[in-house]
Amino acid sequence: MTDVVSTVASGVDSIKALLDDADTFARRHLGPDQAEVESMLDAIGLSSVDELIDRTVPDNIRLGRELDLTGIAAGDGAGERRALTHLEAMASKNRVMRSCIGMGYHGTVTPPVILRNVLENPGWYTQYTPYQAEISQGRLEALLNYQTMVSDLTGMELAGASLLDEGTAAAEAMAMCFAISSRKKTRFFVSADCHPQTIEVVRTRGESLGLTVEVGDANAASWDATDDGMYCGVLVQYPTTDGRVECYSDLAERAHAAGVMVVAASDLLALTLLKPPGEWGADVVVGSAQRFGVPMGGGGPHAGFFATHERNARKMPGRIIGVSRDARGEVAYRMAIQTREQHIKRDRATSNICTAQALLAIISGLYAAYHGPQGLRHIAERTRAYTQALRLGLIELGHEIGDDLVFDTLRVTPVGRSVADVVAGAVERGINIRDFGDGSVGITLDEAADRALVRDLLAVFGDSDADVDSLASRADLSIPAAFERTSGYLSHPVFNSHHSETEMLRYITRLQRRDLSLAQSMIPLGSCTMKLNATSEMLPVSWPGFAEMHPFAPVDQQAGYAEMYADLESWLSEITGFDAVSLQPNAGSQGEYAGLMVIRAMHRARGDGHRDVCLIPESAHGTNPASAIIAGMRVVGIKCDEQGNVDIDDLRAKAETNASELAALMVTYPSTHGVFESGIKEICEIVHEFGGRVYMDGANLNAQVGLCRPGDIGADVCHLNLHKTFCIPHGGGGPGMGPIGVTAELAPFLPTHPVSKPAGVGAEAIGPISAAPYGSPLILTISWMYIAMMGASGLKRASELAILNANYMAKKLEGAWDVVYTGDQGTVAHEFIIDLRPVAAIATADDVAKRLMDYGFHAPTMSWPVAGTLMLEPTESESQAEMDRYCEALVAIRQEIAEVEAGKMDRDNNPFKNSPHPVTVLTEESWDRPYSRERAVYPLAWLRDSKFWPPVARIDNPFGDRNLMCSCPSVEEVAAD
Repeated sequence: MTDVVSTVASGVDSIKALLDDADTFARRHLGPDQAEVESMLDAIGLSSVDELIDRTVPDNIRLGRELDLTGIAAGDGAGERRALTHLEAMASKNRVMRSCIGMGYHGTVTPPVILRNVLENPGWYTQYTPYQAEISQGRLEALLNYQTMVSDLTGMELAGASLLDEGTAAAEAMAMCFAISSRKKTRFFVSADCHPQTIEVVRTRGESLGLTVEVGDANAASWDATDDGMYCGVLVQYPTTDGRVECYSDLAERAHAAGVMVVAASDLLALTLLKPPGEWGADVVVGSAQRFGVPMGGGGPHAGFFATHERNARKMPGRIIGVSRDARGEVAYRMAIQTREQHIKRDRATSNICTAQALLAIISGLYAAYHGPQGLRHIAERTRAYTQALRLGLIELGHEIGDDLVFDTLRVTPVGRSVADVVAGAVERGINIRDFGDGSVGITLDEAADRALVRDLLAVFGDSDADVDSLASRADLSIPAAFERTSGYLSHPVFNSHHSETEMLRYITRLQRRDLSLAQSMIPLGSCTMKLNATSEMLPVSWPGFAEMHPFAPVDQQAGYAEMYADLESWLSEITGFDAVSLQPNAGSQGEYAGLMVIRAMHRARGDGHRDVCLIPESAHGTNPASAIIAGMRVVGIKCDEQGNVDIDDLRAKAETNASELAALMVTYPSTHGVFESGIKEICEIVHEFGGRVYMDGANLNAQVGLCRPGDIGADVCHLNLHKTFCIPHGGGGPGMGPIGVTAELAPFLPTHPVSKPAGVGAEAIGPISAAPYGSPLILTISWMYIAMMGASGLKRASELAILNANYMAKKLEGAWDVVYTGDQGTVAHEFIIDLRPVAAIATADDVAKRLMDYGFHAPTMSWPVAGTLMLEPTESESQAEMDRYCEALVAIRQEIAEVEAGKMDRDNNPFKNSPHPVTVLTEESWDRPYSRERAVYPLAWLRDSKFWPPVARIDNPFGDRNLMCSCPSVEEVAAD
């Protein structure tokens, strides 16, 4: 009887499997199939994946059960079509209205040629930050365009390659003003006319830096020193949040006389018509490039911009793209002055910015190139014409509007009807406007405005039959001379050559060919996790139901987003073992900052505000000490032992010494050395014993998912790099997302927002970390799709195969390169470090990295966390065949080095010292190198089938720093080079 029951059950299971989704996703995401898994296990001498995990992950932290994910992500997850259908139904619950809310977020039209060929193109969205400049020339040029666009429009000398959003850019500007004052001027003034979210993000950062942030009337403020200190800077909005175009020339003159820097938060489209801040005295100009072709997306991601004087280059946060030259003297682009300063200065850094918004900056720069200066001016004039027509119509209806100069925003006091009726009437016609809460409303128009919108707005206020053309013909479209822009902008050929779709398509394609991405080959960057960004995950990013939502639209219009947030918060809580999650931090660095701020707030609420010491291992990410400093903590370093693990004796000694002031420990797990440290629970217990809380850096969470959980291990807060573990693509250096998970003890302190509070926020919440309440909601759809399709079982399998792949590659490299650190039983986690120091006299890490380009590969993470090494992370998405090719390349390079060691090749004139070899070198008439052209460019036979050609030779980095040029070079400058 038992056999019969068993047979029936087996039959039911097989029928169920037959009827389940056919388009299951895990098998598409995971690179190795079962045969490859068995082959790799055989290579490393193990019988099963379970045996490998038993040797790698300490038993005392193992989860010991399957993840209990709810809904569509339960069990094996959903097939691709079912997940997309489910999310599409969710998107339909969002009521997308015509938005006239403004506040720094605007409707825009993404040119389809840019939408299809950049935003939706893995050749653009799967690259990493351009640290290997020779194979990043396309995106570097596109980012240089963005910098030039920002510099030209703001009237400043220098712009960066993007920050996170307008609010955090303003906070970074304040921090720079503070740093320039040598941290002596401790007051910062913010105009009450700034966007409310910007004010509060600046307040949050100011409080953590020990600055007094004063909000008020900037024009009436005095800049004299007070008992509380001197002012380092003042922030104004231009135009103001309610639309007025103020004259700040006198303010700037008075501020400068008192040694106060002037920061202007501005609007790039308005600056095509208005005098740029650089011409009326601003020292820094910040803002968002969102309205240049990037959808609102519920608040992000968007490229924040930051522009200043060239003299501030070394104090400037974020990345700067510069122009240098390669070994042949040709123009080449690179990141200037290696502006990832947190890795160099660590606890002396003035910013913790790591992830930028490169992909969005590229889109905005291409938008400017596509429209050109005349096209942008036309969009601005059209927007203002509609605004002035609406203004005239409202005035003729008897409503009150000030006589201030405006660009695209009106502040209207309704006469004869209540604000509530006006707002409700607008909603009935499918329009959202802004309620100032004082009897007035705000109406902002944008590129998407048309006659129908203006007619509907006037109908809301009482005119159901308005003649918009007549109103526009009678409206005053002039701009007073004191405010009008007379200087030129975007004169470079790049902004005047690509206005047809044909030319723009060819330009985009030309740039793409100059970049190596995951579309070409694996990018095994340790700690950066360059895994598959699946097409199904990316599709929803372009759906209007998500893309066209204003972040401050009424909550009842965002039901679909709310459902997605709830799913993600639930899933991430289960995955991490925490009680609550905040989705607000819009980068890993912001997650670090938010997590430490939450710990700090908890201590203060307990009367322990004096606790400000943060213990950080010497091996930590450079963002860790930088984040601790900007969160107002003091850093105390912890040693690592000979095995690369946290020195527990040193940790205990430092914790005990600082017991009364201990706030937190920041620890990465698995460690930055690629090991599951067996002492992690004891580490957490020691910190708790002395009153601190444990912050776990989630950069390596992709080795934990389904196997162990930070909350169970003993962490109190952990940030999650959704752009690493949960498949949001890196986009050439951003966007990223860095939500945090916390214990119930810390949950009341999760960040709030002044305009739209995230669900569940408590009264003790810290201030906002990002400009939008949920950071960058549009790209949360990617992680939702990934988790929904992988399911609990797929997520665990991903962690297992990430660990298997790393151990397989480490084994394949045996005999050529030594692995620096392994765990207690000789295995590594999901990444490992190989040692180049034994060959340092002959070949540097740079040499190996550049030679890998000739093999069609991106280098691993270089000289971090150990100088003179490479850190490899293959991820779970790479096949055995691709890993074999990469290992073959590294072994071949080691053999070239061996030939130099044996005296068979010249020490200075050899393939790795001269790498990379672009096609221009290959085709030179003379060839004076002691190795063949074939060896230079086809060192392995399989390269003949698919060769990625580095577009330039090795770049001269010191030359670029000595001759700083951070905008598009002119034809004359290129010719001179």
